Amino acid sequence: MAQPIKTGGKVEPLRKTRPCPECGKPSARDHYPFCSDRCRTLDLSRWLKGSYAIPVAEDETKAEPSDDERRDG
Repeated sequence: MAQPIKTGGKVEPLRKTRPCPECGKPSARDHYPFCSDRCRTLDLSRWLKGSYAIPVAEDETKAEPSDDERRDG
């Protein structure tokens, strides 16, 4: 059976509001962690265009194949 609804209790938000990573306004629950659909779309657009990149430190020893790898492959 369903439990009765308690009244008078304090309701707390699911997440703390944080500044929007795009514009700095407080984030909205519907668009978390962004404040609006516009900021969310801007961020997605930057990822898709390649504006954001995860830096990779390449190992110089593996950049060029060794003499053994050249003979084998």
